[in-house]
Amino acid sequence: MKIYEIFHSLQGEGKDIGLPTTFVRTAGCNLRCEWCDTKYAWKGGKEIEIEKIKEKLDEIKCQRICITGGEPLLQDDLIKLADMLLPKYELSIETNGSLDISEVVERDLKVSMDYKTPSSKMEDEMNQDNLDLLRERDQLKFVISDREDYEFSKDMLERFNLRCEIVFQSEENLDIRELAEFVLEDGLEVRVSPQLHKIIWSDQKGV
Repeated sequence: MKIYEIFHSLQGEGKDIGLPTTFVRTAGCNLRCEWCDTKYAWKGGKEIEIEKIKEKLDEIKCQRICITGGEPLLQDDLIKLADMLLPKYELSIETNGSLDISEVVERDLKVSMDYKTPSSKMEDEMNQDNLDLLRERDQLKFVISDREDYEFSKDMLERFNLRCEIVFQSEENLDIRELAEFVLEDGLEVRVSPQLHKIIWSDQKGV
């Protein structure tokens, strides 16, 4: 697998926010989101055998592992690595929503999937078939930069009968208090989330 970095930190987003987690960041992505905060992982990385990745994770000794990117589903050995880590570890995979997740949701892991909003300039790249595959254990995240993104995301909730947990995450152009007030005013049953790692470490890598 092509890996950009492996590091131990706190989960900064979604329903596991604040929990100690080891991250495996893969290199390479098929999207180019306008506000992406990991553009450095679009290229580069180092080929590492999945056995070596598991050895490193065993050394860190953290129960939670998150495979992120870049875009992990571009990696040919992703499923093999997942099968090596399960059931020993509590495993989650973060994906950008453009690629088929059908093979991933067959495993006893959690999927954290984005649905790209208009400010990303990538909303037309989404694979809507994935929405029917998300389970109760999974989460669907909308990164919201402005009112247009919010209305877009709210419309998605009305159009699709989603079983998973929904996360509205404020992008730095939208104050999280403003997003919270939007959600409360409309009575939405969604989780409002900041990016905790940015609050703690700003734009530092490897956190």
